[in-house]
Amino acid sequence: MQLGEPGKVQSTINVTPLVDVVLVLLIIFMVMAPQMRKGPEVNVPRTTKPSEQGDERSRILVSIDQRGEMWIEDQPVEVAQLGEALRAATGDQPDARVVIRADAALNLGEVRQAMQAVEAAGFHGVGLIAQRAGAATKRK
Repeated sequence: MQLGEPGKVQSTINVTPLVDVVLVLLIIFMVMAPQMRKGPEVNVPRTTKPSEQGDERSRILVSIDQRGEMWIEDQPVEVAQLGEALRAATGDQPDARVVIRADAALNLGEVRQAMQAVEAAGFHGVGLIAQRAGAATKRK
């Protein structure tokens, strides 16, 4: 049996179109992943040597926008309920880390107040997110 005979069924699977589609989807997801951040638009402070944050899976992101409004991941939260909302967000993760992403226009007192509220809720070693100097400042 030859492959080119008319009227015969070709029994081999052609995976080339599938691989093409998968590669295009992979490229789309790689381009869009940085745009899919949680929380409000925040212009983080810039520094020359920000330390690495490590694994993002077991951390809770607290964002503070330019107006001083707080967000846990993508949910707005009042300052008075920050500790309760953090405990609810961590669920059964006893080793969850809290990282604060605060706008550069805020003064240190506002950021310090958020850090104290996080520590009062029982989370120690609060991290701060900064951007490497020379990198793009805002996402579009």
